[in-house]
Amino acid sequence: MEKELSQKSITFSTVLRVLENSKLNQLIIEDNMTVRNARRKDFADILRIYARAREYMKQSGNPAQWGTAFPPETLIRDDIREKRNYVVETESGVHGVFAFIEGEDPTYARIEGAWRSDAPYGTIHRIASDGEVKGVFAAAITFCKTRTSHLRIDTHKNNATMRRAIEKAGFKKCGIIYIEDGSPRIAYELTLEEAGLG
Repeated sequence: MEKELSQKSITFSTVLRVLENSKLNQLIIEDNMTVRNARRKDFADILRIYARAREYMKQSGNPAQWGTAFPPETLIRDDIREKRNYVVETESGVHGVFAFIEGEDPTYARIEGAWRSDAPYGTIHRIASDGEVKGVFAAAITFCKTRTSHLRIDTHKNNATMRRAIEKAGFKKCGIIYIEDGSPRIAYELTLEEAGLG
């Protein structure tokens, strides 16, 4: 089934169409960039991208966020199986990966600060790029906006690159949340209504 997207929902790239069926969710973007559900055949590319991201974090003063082995392979496989993992690809291959999960996130139940909206939301986790093409983060956000009008995301205080990207995308800082191991993360939120797009 092909569903045309309204112009007001598009902020980063011109979306041509969303193709949906029982096996594949796919967003095709004008600059030959596609966002789609990850498949088992993408596993090696996903591992490569995460390894590249961890090395970048280490070199840029943020070695603690993902350490040497996050996300674990079991979590990546679970993400793929549950169809919550997505890849960003161009004609030259897969260059980005992220998890998108709709519904309540347990780590967001308590926040030092305040969320801007209590409406149902989707959360972006484990987003990474191999750094070989531009626009991976923007493509991921554009895709997620086709799924929900309310997004949340978090990152480590030392992840300056991600913080800049999140804030450039229009997310507002809401406070501090704590992930499962007890370490803090800066939490952000975006509502399309607040941005004048809903």
